[in-house]
Amino acid sequence: MNWIENKENALVPYEPNRARLNIDVNSTVRFGDNVYRISQILDFKTVIGIDVESGRAASLAIAALIPIGQDKVDGLYANYDVSAIASEDWAIAQRRFAAIEPLLGHTIVGRKETEQRARETGVDAATLYRWLGKYNEWGELLALVPRKRGWQTGNSRISREADELITKVIKDYYLTKQRPSVQKAIEQVRELCDQSKIPPPSTTAIRARIKAVSDRDYLRGRGFADKARNKYTPSPGTFPGADYPLAIVQVDHTPIDVMLVDDVHRLSIGRLWLTLAICVHTRMITGYYLALDAPSGISVAMCVAHAALPKEEWLTVHGIEGDWPVWGFPSVLHTDNGPDFQAETLKLSCLNYGIENRFRPVKRPKYGGHIERLLGKFMDKIHALPGTTFSNVSQREGYDSDKQAVMSVSEFETWLVREILKYNESYHSKIFMSPSRKWHIGIFGNTGVDPLVGLPMRPADPLTVQRDFLPSYERTIQHYGVELDVRYYSEALRPWINAKDEQTGKTRKFIFRRDPRDISLIWFYDPLLKQYFKVPVANQAFPVAADRK
Repeated sequence: MNWIENKENALVPYEPNRARLNIDVNSTVRFGDNVYRISQILDFKTVIGIDVESGRAASLAIAALIPIGQDKVDGLYANYDVSAIASEDWAIAQRRFAAIEPLLGHTIVGRKETEQRARETGVDAATLYRWLGKYNEWGELLALVPRKRGWQTGNSRISREADELITKVIKDYYLTKQRPSVQKAIEQVRELCDQSKIPPPSTTAIRARIKAVSDRDYLRGRGFADKARNKYTPSPGTFPGADYPLAIVQVDHTPIDVMLVDDVHRLSIGRLWLTLAICVHTRMITGYYLALDAPSGISVAMCVAHAALPKEEWLTVHGIEGDWPVWGFPSVLHTDNGPDFQAETLKLSCLNYGIENRFRPVKRPKYGGHIERLLGKFMDKIHALPGTTFSNVSQREGYDSDKQAVMSVSEFETWLVREILKYNESYHSKIFMSPSRKWHIGIFGNTGVDPLVGLPMRPADPLTVQRDFLPSYERTIQHYGVELDVRYYSEALRPWINAKDEQTGKTRKFIFRRDPRDISLIWFYDPLLKQYFKVPVANQAFPVAADRK
């Protein structure tokens, strides 16, 4: 299912909405036309709410609750497209977030804790309170971007070429046993930019990228491998930091060992790739993504988006009865070091939603054991399906996988979702209960056991979440529209045809997003209206198709 297909009219603007529903006692929510204050949380589906006007109690379905809308604040960049933010502003927002991060998650932030943090950071307590208020209200890093006049007209961002040079300097120069200073690394970036005739990024932007290097990578890269190992290596049977539901979510891919057929002509189309996400603390599967192409940044991004979103509608679409009460963003996304896990769109979106990207240490396979064992279990089940390719040539001897293929992509996906629900309800030997039970205890507690966390914040608008994790592109707008492999056109583009950048005088580039599963349309972000418009392919005879590059 693709939530984006719900938006049909290309000229109807779509404004991103990253609001999240806070399902907690005393939180106010909207249900229908009335506002309620939550008095009791019964389970993953239902709460008891008190109508704030009549005082009457009512049973409310969580799936139908809507967060109370925030008033727009002039100059606040919440709900902007993350790709439109200047690199320097991202750096400032990250520093502000680092200052308030230890104070987040507390119901009440006391003055003593705030003043202590103020002394540690050099930021006065009143400013910390203000930043906390913005972040808690909007729930995204963009709320901490400085409000600067004139930013909307176009601020410079680090070019892809310069960004790659910064990454290269950090990896090949800064994170070495020679241990050069930050200033030396900045000078190295500027020197490489000069050699490549690329405009150098600001010192602030380069310094922010260097400071963003994790402590673990810093120690390991600069010759302190033993310190890094002693500090971060888990004890047998444990995983550092996986202390509560969604603390750490692992993601990985595998090709599925079965040949599938298309839904229309029933002809063999080959094997799919499966991307799975698992909560390390509870072993609960939180999301998945299926693709014909080999793993890419979009595979990870779409899996993260699916994991974060409520699943009720998803189960209905696939005609499956059952519960998959998982939603919310993880604190840490744990992956390997492959390039598909380092896509820029994925990094920016994770950053804005407060997700820390943490990569699996090289040659430390035990760090990925949870997700790899899970993928192995699913492959064992798949080997019993018609059209299986088995796991090696010798097992496949005498078996024609293509001829035996009878299951379509949609049929396989339905089978997969059912298997995920079965797994979540099955006993797990490492946690001595089922993942769903572990998930329930972590959120609601048990006899003599306090809950570790409450219900996760629930994204209010699935389309915004999914769109945020789509790949973004920068293109000029010409008289024929915009070209991204094929040409797209909508009247929404007309005001920007051949528009010039006020700072450089060159033809201005605009932000577009596209779902590679359906390239018959793209999303255009209007920088003036701060809204999206759907732009269809110019040739209306063009069929719905996936990007197979």
